[in-house]
Amino acid sequence: MSHMLRACIGIALVAAGSVPANPQGVVTQRNLSLAMAKTIADAALAACKSQGYNTAVAVVDRAGQVMVILRDEQASAQQVEMARRKAYTARMFRTTTLEFQKRTSDPAYSAQRDVTDILALGGGVPIQVGNDVIGGVGSSGSSQEKDDACAKAGVAKVAELLK
Repeated sequence: MSHMLRACIGIALVAAGSVPANPQGVVTQRNLSLAMAKTIADAALAACKSQGYNTAVAVVDRAGQVMVILRDEQASAQQVEMARRKAYTARMFRTTTLEFQKRTSDPAYSAQRDVTDILALGGGVPIQVGNDVIGGVGSSGSSQEKDDACAKAGVAKVAELLK
């Protein structure tokens, strides 16, 4: 396609309103601070430890990248990896991993479980400011329900800062 034809099509699209006239701009986002991520991880680990569980906790940012991983002295490498994947799943699907597990048991949604790094086991919770998901926390090493409660305890520790 010639450069002239491309330019004409581009002008026509802009004129028709299909493409914004000024596609450049500034995007503002809320982001999870390292201090908050550490607080969430500490609180989640402590919640499970107080119940006698040796767990691992991971906190990811809005892009799903790891910010903090904490592991109890008795937690295994597998628990660390599962905590990371639970945090990632909660962030990417903007729901708890218990809810994700339930939803993806339906064959119409089960293929979502095949996406890289997704884990449909309870223990992952999104970190939200209003409806904006800015991260996720995952806990692994106890039952799915207890891991879920520990992850929620981590988020509850900073709830006032997320308003």
